[in-house]
Amino acid sequence: MRLSKIIAVLAACLALSATILMGAVGQEPASGTDMEVTGHSFVPEKTNFSEELMQNLSLPDEFEVNVFARDLKNPRIMAVDDDGTVYVTVPAENSTIALADANGDGIADQTRVVISGLTRVHGIAIHEGRLYLATPTELYVAEIGQDGNVSEPQVVVDNLPEGGQHPNRTFFIGPDGKIYLSVGSTCNACIEPNHEHATILQMETNGSSRRIYARGLRNTLGFALHPVTGEMWGMDQGTDWLGDDQPPEELNRIVDGGNYGWPWCYGKGEVNQVMSQKPENMTKEEYCATSEPSVLEYQAHSSPIQFIFYNATHFPAEYRNDAFITFRGSWNREPATGYKVVRVLFDDRGQPTGFEDFMTGFLSRDGNAFFARIAGLVVASDGSLLIGDDTNGVIYRVSYQGNQTA
Repeated sequence: MRLSKIIAVLAACLALSATILMGAVGQEPASGTDMEVTGHSFVPEKTNFSEELMQNLSLPDEFEVNVFARDLKNPRIMAVDDDGTVYVTVPAENSTIALADANGDGIADQTRVVISGLTRVHGIAIHEGRLYLATPTELYVAEIGQDGNVSEPQVVVDNLPEGGQHPNRTFFIGPDGKIYLSVGSTCNACIEPNHEHATILQMETNGSSRRIYARGLRNTLGFALHPVTGEMWGMDQGTDWLGDDQPPEELNRIVDGGNYGWPWCYGKGEVNQVMSQKPENMTKEEYCATSEPSVLEYQAHSSPIQFIFYNATHFPAEYRNDAFITFRGSWNREPATGYKVVRVLFDDRGQPTGFEDFMTGFLSRDGNAFFARIAGLVVASDGSLLIGDDTNGVIYRVSYQGNQTA
């Protein structure tokens, strides 16, 4: 059912008595005021998947979508092995499954559980014939055998920061052979006692030499390296309860040692006036002036999950080295937003220039119902795009049917 609409008013009491109601984009509260922020708690009604509803999906010309796999419990993050096997974490069942398309028709015809018993397993990566998996507080590795069987996972790290509000861990293994792992914040906006929260960590594949690579990132679940420049880019989820249209979801260039401002700043150095606590030995304004600004911004509360670059040859050449993002969909604004896949355009210098919708229609036109909350995103071995719905248990496959160019 459609969840009840709740108007929530958050107050941050500061020195003076004036009140500013912040409801429109760009309306800046004055420093040193009492302030009320009006937000909404609203999730559209969930509708079960059907082939009929799938006809509502919209893609660019000459692309088409089919169901790669269905009737899954809670598919989240995916990784593809060299032989084309698609490995998928299933946090609701504490398991990881393997999907195979043996006859090459674009539909998985084999599904098997390869690992079970890892509590809330989420992040996944394949590196040098090994399957790496992350739970909220642990990192595991297992061997992928020549026969496709996977060994019992062994603990690599057993002391990742506890989950809190953002327990899902994502990571990748870079060309330098190091693990880059995202640790979200425990809260909406607070000073974290553990400095490893709201960060991206770097470590060796055996867990050694662990350090904070970047900080001030509230929850960057989707991040990846540009195929040409090698620069790291990621989408950070903005703070809730700052209004329907603030703060934006951020596309950041993530650099070694960078501080991206959370919980005091967002966007291009904007100050979170609702955050009552101050940084140590400086004002919020001074702190935000030293933080890394976002490069592009997207509609608040869209909830970015996965972010990947496309460097296969199945799609037209203009898609190469662009990125795709899954937006799982809002709960903290009305009308609802997100519930779609978006393309990020990058120029020849490897710099992002804008967003454009790629796959829409999961959210009804009146915004009151959805039939997918998408999360996982991966390029399959044939160059098609696999998109996972963690709510109705469907993995979609998007392929290009036009003339392919080099």
